Amino acid sequence: MSDWLTFYPWQTIAAQSWLGQRERFAHAWLIHGLPGTGKTHFARAAAASLLCEQPKQGLACGQCQACQWVRGGNHPDLRLLRPDALALEEDGAGNPDAEATDAAARKNPSREIRVEQLRQLQHWFNTATHRGGWRVAVLYPAQALNLISANALLKVLEEPPAHTVFLLVADAPDRLLPTLLSRCRRLPLPAPSAVQARDWLAQQGVEHADQWLHAWGGSPLLALRASQAMEAPYPDWLARWLDGVLQAGRQADLSLADELEKLPPVQWIEYWQRLFIDLQLSGFGQGARYYPSLQGRIDTLAAQAGPASVAEAIKWLGQQKALGSHPLNAKLYIHHALDRLHQACRRAS
Repeated sequence: MSDWLTFYPWQTIAAQSWLGQRERFAHAWLIHGLPGTGKTHFARAAAASLLCEQPKQGLACGQCQACQWVRGGNHPDLRLLRPDALALEEDGAGNPDAEATDAAARKNPSREIRVEQLRQLQHWFNTATHRGGWRVAVLYPAQALNLISANALLKVLEEPPAHTVFLLVADAPDRLLPTLLSRCRRLPLPAPSAVQARDWLAQQGVEHADQWLHAWGGSPLLALRASQAMEAPYPDWLARWLDGVLQAGRQADLSLADELEKLPPVQWIEYWQRLFIDLQLSGFGQGARYYPSLQGRIDTLAAQAGPASVAEAIKWLGQQKALGSHPLNAKLYIHHALDRLHQACRRAS
């Protein structure tokens, strides 16, 4: 489990600079940045720092009673507003979040932030803070707010409770209500440098850290998670598909269909998007961005397919991802995708 009191190495300087302005702190902050760079971790560590009774250079000391309460998940002046399903994932089924204690919520956990979670804060707002300090609510991911809960939050922020700070976390602020955005100060978080990300992954025991970072767009947390679940920075089926296209004739190899049917469509679409971007880069004489370890096969396939076909395939994959829902007939859809992408790679320029 993460130590929510400490920031990641690439966050420390930004955290100290921001937390050093507490005397004129806004009541609501929108923390945003690239996926997989630790925005939620930053918000929770910031909450610990705001609640710490003897902060060091603006950051949580990790030793005081307040820090121990935060670490134990029972600080009276801290609330986490997150979907019930996410609370169960983070805390474990044996320790459901306070907002999801009823039996119905545990049985069918919501993936949205419910309006009831915001309404339950009213009593908290009317209770004196511990030792006269801050009261902090961390809400994530903000895009999990539905229209009703977003409007309920907006009403709270229009007349913010005294000594209360809201920390909202989002990948894409433009997906939130404009009126909600207008009530928050924005705090864009910097992404780690390649050196910072690589060194951190190496400290976590990840071998060939550069390859994992390439495959996951430079996001160290996504790269770490993938390295713990996969044997290589790309799925085995993707490499087999690549080899199959290079060896096959004009008919697509459909042998991967059963394997892909077990995955959410958005997952295998994203893998193919990365591969086809690498094919496009190769067509312009550039190195692979995501899968440099497949460079030789990518170069061969890019020369075979031609830039126009690759560009059309990238556009098509983007359209499929935008649909965002599982097709009614998954097997038929996968067969169509395998055939469509195979033909794109077989078409000479």
